[in-house]
Amino acid sequence: MRVFGIDPGSARTGYGCVETDGSRHRIVICGAISSPALASFPDKLHQIHSQLTLLLEQCQPQSVAIETLFHSINVRSALKLGHARGVAMLAAVEAGVPVFEYTPAEIKRAVVGYGRADKPQVQHMVKLLLGLAAVPSPHDAADALAVAICHVHAQPPARAVGAVQPARSKATTWRTYRPAGR
Repeated sequence: MRVFGIDPGSARTGYGCVETDGSRHRIVICGAISSPALASFPDKLHQIHSQLTLLLEQCQPQSVAIETLFHSINVRSALKLGHARGVAMLAAVEAGVPVFEYTPAEIKRAVVGYGRADKPQVQHMVKLLLGLAAVPSPHDAADALAVAICHVHAQPPARAVGAVQPARSKATTWRTYRPAGR
């Protein structure tokens, strides 16, 4: 399965594609889309959209995971981030790929195991989970890979067709638990 992660931003949008067999993850591509500081905001949004469109066509993912908007004190920054998320989602929808959204806390919990982990912890775990020699750079790329890994971890494990399923106890508490066969 291939998952394309996006960490949206109006100044720099991180992206990362991860391929997994369910237990091992491998990086396909990662980086960030930047535009000149003096470019107009509509031009920045156009560049995000067109670059993501090309990357999605190149990677052919089965799904796209994107970080949701978090609460921001600066309303103007939040609105710009919302626009960047919108054009990123549009690129995924136009590519015919389902889009899944995750909060920053969900991403941190899935990658690090703690929803309030700091950025260096998340980046270090991305490096370990993908077997990389160094933390992906820039940090937006590492964040996008974390979003993709979060989506991979959110999926139920695949079951082999015709595999024998273990017997399940009907107990709802440990007090009523009885091992199967008794």
